[in-house]
Amino acid sequence: MNNLQNEKAEKLALFQLSNVSIKTFWITSIAFFLCFFSWFGIVPFMPDVVKDLSLTPGQKWNSIILAVSGTVFARLLIGKLCDKFGPRLCYTWLLILGAIPVILIGFVQTPLQFLICRLFIGFIGASFVITQVHTTLMFSSNIVGTANATSAGWGNLGGGANRLGMPIIAAAVVSFGIATEANAWRYSMIIAGVICFIMGIVYYVFTKDTPNGNFKELKAQGIMLQTKKDQVGFAEVLKDYRVWILFLVYAASFGIELTVYGTMDDYLQNTFQLNRATAGNIVLSFALMNIFARTLGGALGDKFGKLKGLRGRVLFLVLILFIEGVVLCTFSSITYLPLAIVFLIAFSLSVQMAEGATFSVVPFINKKAIGSISGIVGAGGNVGAFLAAILLKSKSSLAEELAISSNIGQAQSVVEAAQASASSAAVAGGFFVIGIVIICTALLALTIKFSHEAEKNVAADVNIIPVSN
Repeated sequence: MNNLQNEKAEKLALFQLSNVSIKTFWITSIAFFLCFFSWFGIVPFMPDVVKDLSLTPGQKWNSIILAVSGTVFARLLIGKLCDKFGPRLCYTWLLILGAIPVILIGFVQTPLQFLICRLFIGFIGASFVITQVHTTLMFSSNIVGTANATSAGWGNLGGGANRLGMPIIAAAVVSFGIATEANAWRYSMIIAGVICFIMGIVYYVFTKDTPNGNFKELKAQGIMLQTKKDQVGFAEVLKDYRVWILFLVYAASFGIELTVYGTMDDYLQNTFQLNRATAGNIVLSFALMNIFARTLGGALGDKFGKLKGLRGRVLFLVLILFIEGVVLCTFSSITYLPLAIVFLIAFSLSVQMAEGATFSVVPFINKKAIGSISGIVGAGGNVGAFLAAILLKSKSSLAEELAISSNIGQAQSVVEAAQASASSAAVAGGFFVIGIVIICTALLALTIKFSHEAEKNVAADVNIIPVSN
């Protein structure tokens, strides 16, 4: 794969669509956006789904957990498949096969069928890994962090855009008389699935694995080395401590962003007595920061890389992750809304920059196993989200139960106020604990090291003076 280095794009010239790297960048970013749009597409319709399928609160929570769990396993698997078959075929099949459960969820009639579909829909969350692998293969060392962060950030917008996009699709099918308001969510998911299926065909026709061509042809021509010496086994990747530190780093960045994003609506309502619409709009506005924040993290990672080599990329990652932890700890103690919004903006900026900075380091861990490493690190994000959600849910549930039991016999409004206050305090405490964990993870990331040979090779790519560790 190193033979292809000189053919990679050396700048992110977004409008040079004749360039195979730029064209691939746009197509993979759009595919990622559609996958995340479909993955979280059912979220705006959950009140309708609960009513239509008579879901219990437990079944509703289980559907959320299943969606995240499916993604963890899919990301671990897809990375290895990318190394073997190339990102073009992997993305094509992920889009085509992933479209099936998205479409089928529009036909479910029982809670069990709904849960099964949500599990398999979660597999398209593996699109992140393929996006990072494909972008890495298309851009040179001096710009790869920026390219990775931008494609990931713009793709992540799909997870927030569905809050606006899906209701618009639903309103359209109702206005055309295709569906009623009660079952418009079914048609909306079917449409999203069909679009993903079509995108799979587009991906196959209009992209290549590398600037030089597809894996299959390059292997046949002997351009991509295939000797045992040049192959990296998955077991070898698992033994690299740096992979697991980055796994934790991504759990402490993307994983925490997912959890905070998912719990912030209720937290703002309980802490600052905001109505649901206002709280939801505040949270959505921070999700839209992915347009630039993640790119900024990757670009600064590249900048530090040019100045201080691979060690510079690590030091910037440590710095921004440390800031993320400090900001979240501080936010957890704020009860004045304007100040809380300032720190929430700072958190959104720092956490997304940390995500971009993480994947400005990942491509340099082992260039012969980019897919496997990206898969493991990407899975860390979902594991982090799962564990953080369990922490917040357990603390909040216990606090609310105690508040209810201690206010038995009081007016309903008094009980609800006590419950909201207890939940707010519990979640704030959880945010503080998570912030401390993030800070510790940042310090742990300082142990990531690169050999002098690795520094020298990258220095040759970006024309900088190599630095030793």
